[in-house]
Amino acid sequence: MSSSSKRKEESHLLNGGVKQSTWGKAFCSNAVWEEKDEFLDVIYWFRQIIAIILGVIWGVVFCSAFFCVINAGLLYVYFSSFQQIDEEEYGGTWELTKEGFMTSFALFLVVWIIFYTALHFD
Repeated sequence: MSSSSKRKEESHLLNGGVKQSTWGKAFCSNAVWEEKDEFLDVIYWFRQIIAIILGVIWGVVFCSAFFCVINAGLLYVYFSSFQQIDEEEYGGTWELTKEGFMTSFALFLVVWIIFYTALHFD
């Protein structure tokens, strides 16, 4: 008896002869897939779910992180190299870096949303 037919036999015994749903099998380790297309559908939909999750993460986390790095970096270069001020007079580097950051981040989001909507609205 081959291992594949043995797994099918064990699957029917474990399930009590009841056919398991596709998503039930998708989250069950070593599930038996009678139909090749059923398993390929699960792979297809898992890829779509991963794309949504990564799209949200990329759009929110990385775009926001990119803004933070550019914003803080440019301002740091401005006040430390261009203006050459004594940072301690103004509360240190951290105080100068965070001054007005949240309002600029909010403005960034508003402008981004407006332009994105204007360019992609049908």
